[in-house]
Amino acid sequence: MAKENAAERFMRATGKLRAIFGPANRSSLGHEMTEQNRRLLAAREAETEQWETVHRADGSTYVVPRNPGDKSLR
Repeated sequence: MAKENAAERFMRATGKLRAIFGPANRSSLGHEMTEQNRRLLAAREAETEQWETVHRADGSTYVVPRNPGDKSLR
């Protein structure tokens, strides 16, 4: 019988772990947001407002600051 390589041993070992512990994520996606998550979402949305996407004629895009002098969130 051929000797197992490292990838095969890894897959065999993690397969056993998945059989014991189950899938990685078992939480529901339909739960209510906590106050901490609402604050985090608001902060992330505020961070995205400081940037704008510029489209070049060749179809490429890049992100630039809306106001280069504003360093409040960077």
